[in-house]
Amino acid sequence: MHVKELGHLVLYVKDLARSRRFYGELLGWNEITPEGGMQFPAAAFTSGRTHHELLLIEVGASAAPLPKGRRLGLYHFGLKVGETDDELREARDALQAAGAKIVGASDHGVTHSLYIEDPDGNEIELYIDVQPARWKDDPSAVFAEIKPLRL
Repeated sequence: MHVKELGHLVLYVKDLARSRRFYGELLGWNEITPEGGMQFPAAAFTSGRTHHELLLIEVGASAAPLPKGRRLGLYHFGLKVGETDDELREARDALQAAGAKIVGASDHGVTHSLYIEDPDGNEIELYIDVQPARWKDDPSAVFAEIKPLRL
């Protein structure tokens, strides 16, 4: 077996309407709705690359929150938001205007990244590729020293 690509993510959310607004309106993903609607409280989104890249399933307000700090499980997932620092600045400005929680910013050498949290505390890396082909020639470039991002 050989994995070809990461296909999609599925996240449990407390409030589906709140998460729909976050992923659809703020992050700009297109919501897709099957004919006849969903069979359970859920929403699917795509960037157009494939049938769906994100599925949100509502589990309700009584669901246990994500534990903070170092733990097993998902740390964050990355979403490419463009090719230039100007596009990353535009993303930052839109996030700030919407009151989104920005929890970090890093220069990884091959990428420039902003880190945010969704309404349920899932961390998301929004990034641009600085040197898209560099890692192919030098795989160690992915593990270069992380520096503060200066936008």
